[in-house]
Amino acid sequence: MQDHVTPRRVVILGGGFAGLFAARALRRSPVAVTVVDRRAHHLFQPLLYQCASGILSEGQIAQPLRTVLRRHHNVSCLLAEATDVDVEARLVHARRPDGGAVELPYDDLIVGVGMRQSYFGHDEFAAHAPGMKTLNDALDIRRRIYQAFEMAETAADARERQQWLTFALVGGGPTGVELAGQIREIAGHTLDREFRTIDSAHARVLLFEGADEVLGAFGRPLAHRAARTLRSLGVELHLGTKVTDVDAHGLTVQDQDGATTRFEARTVLWTAGVEAPPIAAALARATGATQDRAGRIVVEPDLTVPGHPEIRITGDVMSLNKLPGLAEVAMQSGAYAGRVVRHAVEGRTKQPKPFRYWDLGSAAYISRGRAVVKAGPLHLSGAIGWLVWLFIHLAFLTGFRSRLGAVLSWSVAFATSSRRERAFTLSDAGADAGRGEGAPAGPAPVQKAPPPPP
Repeated sequence: MQDHVTPRRVVILGGGFAGLFAARALRRSPVAVTVVDRRAHHLFQPLLYQCASGILSEGQIAQPLRTVLRRHHNVSCLLAEATDVDVEARLVHARRPDGGAVELPYDDLIVGVGMRQSYFGHDEFAAHAPGMKTLNDALDIRRRIYQAFEMAETAADARERQQWLTFALVGGGPTGVELAGQIREIAGHTLDREFRTIDSAHARVLLFEGADEVLGAFGRPLAHRAARTLRSLGVELHLGTKVTDVDAHGLTVQDQDGATTRFEARTVLWTAGVEAPPIAAALARATGATQDRAGRIVVEPDLTVPGHPEIRITGDVMSLNKLPGLAEVAMQSGAYAGRVVRHAVEGRTKQPKPFRYWDLGSAAYISRGRAVVKAGPLHLSGAIGWLVWLFIHLAFLTGFRSRLGAVLSWSVAFATSSRRERAFTLSDAGADAGRGEGAPAGPAPVQKAPPPPP
């Protein structure tokens, strides 16, 4: 009679691209996989700005993790946040939404927790300038954008009206550029002729960037084309600037000469900078790993933490060869980590090859029919870039229903300039717009996951 053998236990922290692709790589392996995430959904983060601007709904960019992984019979999901790792006992300590503690033993640990918004030591800015990393962030920004036009319509005087019609974005990377273009489209097309007192087309969109160009990672030619497109849309670019203060009525910036300027704007959005979540620091303390300036964990070429071959860091939170924080890097590194574990379980003793990232390019959508795409030596912009952008994002959207819904929503938005997802809610306290405060988030749902499969 054969003895029962406990399957190898693999814990994956994070249900983003890295965690999802790691779980998929282990689908047919004789292992017990537990995916731990503080949210119950997988989010297609590159399209968050389209949810924030009202083109796509939450369901089109977020799918329940349990739905995405339902055919992976060796995978279970746990709604919890990892707080610490005991590397000697090989235990992950996590906390459920209701405050309950969970301990997860592992034989292999794959970390793909991503990054969070950084305010460069000024966390007080967050109350007035939300970032955009989560679904809650996108819905908050959607409320702020559309509510601003409503408030301008009933403003007491011209100065207050102009404050509400001024939108300031901090950060000239893909998210900042995409949001800036979307707000100009909303002001100039979507809301055209909907108001009686204001002309929405007169809204100002200010984009602040510390470098000398937007989309610097795309190279100078595409950066210049993107800047030209933004200016043609009416976006005001303020390059070489540093934000020194943000409050409910605007922000103060400093230029390269040290001169400061005050800009009045009731809507300030923050898309500059990222930092690692607390679990990265906890893991670094436990393993002695090195972190870079943003808190990413420095890894070996096979993505392991030095001295701990059972722990692999993937996605945005890993630091390796200055790889960018792109969805494609997360997908490839997650799949690599899952394959290495699978090969070990299958008894392949050969040393795994170092992780190699295949650069499939970067893309940023600016406005209807205009995008920039960089793929190796290929540099595309305008309508051709937009078509390539469309294909890339359709290819990687999770689930057939998401793809079909996105196509329908894009068709309506691109053909008519209308946006179907413009609904927003106010807090029970009245969402005191005068103070510029966001609606408080409600308590997270409590969900108890089943134990790992045998």
